[in-house]
Amino acid sequence: MLPEGWRASTVGAEARFLSGGTPSKQEAAFWGGSFPWVSARDMKMLDLKSTALGLTQTGRAVSAVAPANSVLVLTRGMTLLKDLPVCLIEREMGFNQDIKALVPKGAVDSRFLAYQLLARRREILDLVDTAGHGTGRLDTELLKDVPLSVPPLEEQRRIASTLAAWDDAINLTQSLLANRMTQWQALLAALLHLPPANPDTNGHGDNGGFPASVQPGIPKLPTTPKRWRRISLGRHLTEVRRPAALNAGDSYRLVTVKRSRGGVELRETLNGDEIKTPSQFYVREGDFLISKRQIVHGACGIVPAHLDGAVVSNEYAVLNSDGEITLQFLRYLSESRYFQQTCFHSSIGVHVEKMIFKTERWLKWPFNIPPLPEQRRIVDILDLARREVELLEQQVLVLRQEKTALMADLLTGKRRVRLPATEVPA
Repeated sequence: MLPEGWRASTVGAEARFLSGGTPSKQEAAFWGGSFPWVSARDMKMLDLKSTALGLTQTGRAVSAVAPANSVLVLTRGMTLLKDLPVCLIEREMGFNQDIKALVPKGAVDSRFLAYQLLARRREILDLVDTAGHGTGRLDTELLKDVPLSVPPLEEQRRIASTLAAWDDAINLTQSLLANRMTQWQALLAALLHLPPANPDTNGHGDNGGFPASVQPGIPKLPTTPKRWRRISLGRHLTEVRRPAALNAGDSYRLVTVKRSRGGVELRETLNGDEIKTPSQFYVREGDFLISKRQIVHGACGIVPAHLDGAVVSNEYAVLNSDGEITLQFLRYLSESRYFQQTCFHSSIGVHVEKMIFKTERWLKWPFNIPPLPEQRRIVDILDLARREVELLEQQVLVLRQEKTALMADLLTGKRRVRLPATEVPA
């Protein structure tokens, strides 16, 4: 039931829809100007200020143009299979055929409309089907029928302003996080004397055609620093196997390793007779775990205490040290580009998603390793720096969760914003 003064409506009733288009890329006179032209790759944040491509005045004349204060919604693209990009523009912009521009008809605030769409993201994504090559497609007529709860205009603006304040806090914290990550990468490079993995890689186009998580270049180890040793990891690391005899009625925890050194985590808990791969091996706290099928994407990490005694299949390499290399240091070493490149060149296969890691080959690569006391000092420094990054990551997560909850309440009237007496509608 809607609050007093609110009304039920639909997206189509509150906004006029405009279709986009792309001026010919063959006409050099159309491109390279300062007039912004929006494509899906520009739709990263709610407030869209700039675009990767610009049109000349000649290009603008033949382009579809969205007026200022329009809401842009992606209606075609692979991104729609997992997310709904929505942007608000404060100035005129051109836009391509994969995007619809929603122009408020006057009874709805554009920012409020954008937040309404974001709040109904899951509902709208359920309307997405697939076109050729698995591309997501959002039917415009279905989008027009999406219901809206519309308060008086001044209350809309207050709601939008409140949510915008949360967005500002999130964006500020994300900026702090980005700065801290830059510092982290610099510190890592300085302490390990190696460039970090994937510091500037954002997509297929600038990574040799490979996903951003892959580092395909030829490994080139820099000069060995003073007091460090140039050795193969096989001198101090060994692969261990602890066979697990599965009993049908007993439960077992199966773990997995996330890409881009995202850590070891629980995948599922199954009874012995439910595990399809009978050859399983126990892992212990502190083991260094490598996914043989995913290490080309950086899937490695240390088994945490709460997963001690879990099991993995022979698709994983479980490594221990003789004590001359701390596995915590190895974990940070895995953040280097050189480490990732050695993993790539130690894997075989015709496609990056089907490559298999060969542990014995990888253990022959040379690495620069500091004395044990220096390894421990490096680990202590990087642990502290990493905790600072994780704290900011947690703050972003909490802010997002709180904003989502607040948005759900404000946009349905469950919680109301206070209006000054002079703004209360008659």
